[in-house]
Amino acid sequence: MSPQDVPILIPLVALAIWSLAMLVWLATARVRAMIRLRVHPQKYPRNQDLGAALPETAQWKADNYNNLMEQPTLFYAVVLALAIVGEGSGLNLVLAWAYVATRIAHSLVHAIANRVVLRFRVFAVSTVILLALAIRLLVSLLGG
Repeated sequence: MSPQDVPILIPLVALAIWSLAMLVWLATARVRAMIRLRVHPQKYPRNQDLGAALPETAQWKADNYNNLMEQPTLFYAVVLALAIVGEGSGLNLVLAWAYVATRIAHSLVHAIANRVVLRFRVFAVSTVILLALAIRLLVSLLGG
């Protein structure tokens, strides 16, 4: 099997790589803030305590990374199922890339400016795209 057989796996990998990039970004932001504020890691052993002690701009990146571990897990499952049933091209591929693009946009809004209304709008669009992918998978599985 080659990438040409299941092109929908490329956006799946792209989102996984983006999620790991957000992890690096959040770690870098937190470590820099901890050094600047002279915060010893053991002083805040729980994630939420550390987040409250650091500037909100550092926490935004951590919050977004957590978001990337939530809803996108459904994306991974749906995309893998679409690949397995041979429905990983055409409109499904376009929708998968649209989902990845909206999640990256959501991350950037969240991590840089955290404009809640804009962030919610982008999140809502990504959710509709994921719902469309899931419905298309269901239709495919039902023989439609």
